Amino acid sequence: MTSATSITNVELPFLGEAVTEATITRWLKAVGDEVQHDEPLLEVATDKVDTEVCSPAAGIVAQIIEPEDAVVEIGAIIAVITTADAAAADDTAYEQESVPKVTEPEPKPEPEPAETATERVEKLSRIRRTIAQRMLTSLQTSAQLTTVVEVDLTSIAVVRNRNKSEFEARTGQKLSYLPFVVGAAVESLTAHPVINSSLNADCTEVTYHSAVHLGVAVDSDKGLMVPVIRDAQSMTLAGLATAIAVSALAVRSGTVRPDDLSGGTFTITNTGSRGALFDTPIINQPQSAILGVGTVVERLVPERDELGNLLVKTSSMAYLSLSYDHRIIDGADAARYLGTVRHSLERGFDDADLR
Repeated sequence: MTSATSITNVELPFLGEAVTEATITRWLKAVGDEVQHDEPLLEVATDKVDTEVCSPAAGIVAQIIEPEDAVVEIGAIIAVITTADAAAADDTAYEQESVPKVTEPEPKPEPEPAETATERVEKLSRIRRTIAQRMLTSLQTSAQLTTVVEVDLTSIAVVRNRNKSEFEARTGQKLSYLPFVVGAAVESLTAHPVINSSLNADCTEVTYHSAVHLGVAVDSDKGLMVPVIRDAQSMTLAGLATAIAVSALAVRSGTVRPDDLSGGTFTITNTGSRGALFDTPIINQPQSAILGVGTVVERLVPERDELGNLLVKTSSMAYLSLSYDHRIIDGADAARYLGTVRHSLERGFDDADLR
């Protein structure tokens, strides 16, 4: 039976550029369980994303080498899978043929959260810890300031309402205000390249990016993630709407890859999706700026006609907030960029822009 033994070592696979290790967060199979080829075997967490690792072969889980919470290097052997015939072999034959046996640790039941009538204590997830560290690092790295403008989206609202049913039927995506703002924001970076730039670590060189690799912040059950839409400057409005929806779905379904979350040059966060008027978003390092989009509200707005008479009309208004690295971007730079975005939005889009 020894000669019929078929053993597969499960290695921690490649998880993306610059990812050298991962934490095993949960084994989905136990020793003795049957597993199919490409069936999820365990869950791991990196500094960028949580993901499932699938089995490289069908068989029986004969050995789990690395327990939950272990930090493992890419390529390390974490488990052993044998065929059903091999699993039936005697223990002596298996131990002679397999990798050196590592005693599986006794299971450690998670301690009950300390609770009182009003308090609950629980362990912070790895993603939440990573977000916390990155936000703190960003604030410690750059001098951050936020400038806010108000923009009239009434003409956008007209185009959106006129096209949203046809757009959803054609693309399968709901048409929100966000693609219009994203389109204007990306287009405006051409006239204000410092907003789409990066400062090096010792503050001696600035890189002005020719392409816009757009990060779009996505809220999910596991925490905030920022998938990157490559070469956003070359996309149509319809293309941006689809790319935003696809990226959000990948995050929320758990299928986003680590490489999808790196390489951004500028970020947009839709803080208005939950009703916030505006906020002061934190820069996604090593980028130099991030644009926050507030919720769209109908408001009575005063204006003057050609004769100077006061008029009051109902308009669809929103706040745009740009947080920027004051080491290379001045307040005037930020205001000029936001002014260009506002002008583009208030000038409006045509129905043809959505085709």
